[in-house]
Amino acid sequence: MTRPAQKPEREAAAGIAELEGYLLAQSRLYEARVEAEAFADRLPWLTTSQREEVVRLFAEDRIALSRRALAALVSRAGELRQEYSQRYDFLRQRMLCGGLAALLGLVALLLFTYCIVVRT
Repeated sequence: MTRPAQKPEREAAAGIAELEGYLLAQSRLYEARVEAEAFADRLPWLTTSQREEVVRLFAEDRIALSRRALAALVSRAGELRQEYSQRYDFLRQRMLCGGLAALLGLVALLLFTYCIVVRT
């Protein structure tokens, strides 16, 4: 995969993130295989080919479960990002309106004070 030219820091960060993702995936695959082997060990009556099939199917199911959980997490993270962005926009707008109201109040007070000073 060819990437467009980036700053060295960004390129390094992207490479590290990619490596981290790869290592995490390999860790999940290894864990699934270990769990599958442990499960198959509890079925001593299986023939060698049956045991291999059970290990393969168990590991596949475990990986599929991990993928579904990860997809659900990604989906929820997107929902939360959207909710927090909307909340942030609302609070920012409210703060700006409050600041504007305070500024208008200050201007009114200064004008009032100026009018009183000019009349005396």
